[in-house]
Amino acid sequence: MDLGLGPKGAQVRAAAGPCPVILLDTNALIWLYEGHRRSRPLVRWSGRLYASPASLLEIQLLLESGRARVRRGMAVAALTDDGRWLLDEPSSAAWFTRALDLGWTRDPFDRLLVAHAGLRGWRLATGDEELLRRLGERGSVEL
Repeated sequence: MDLGLGPKGAQVRAAAGPCPVILLDTNALIWLYEGHRRSRPLVRWSGRLYASPASLLEIQLLLESGRARVRRGMAVAALTDDGRWLLDEPSSAAWFTRALDLGWTRDPFDRLLVAHAGLRGWRLATGDEELLRRLGERGSVEL
């Protein structure tokens, strides 16, 4: 699996009204960590950024399976100690219950990330076209 670290222009979708918090999807987290150009809108973001435990698990599984292309020596533990974002840990019962209603995707990590953002009322930073379409401008930040 290519995590989309190849070239592509970064754009930001503006939401109506202020939204002080963004949840990073897995690609957004990697892009920001590695300083990829697609993370530029996040670097300019003045609000809070959060990472999900679901992204950490997804990255670990991708690394173990050899399906991820990331900076050499990157360890998932380093992602929890980065000052650019905080790790958010919602109640698993509420989080997973919300994920049950997201039958439009068969990707368990997309379900968990969308449920996490929805549970908190946050926008999800992503480059995933399906997530952008489903969440709309009010629920997403396009990278």
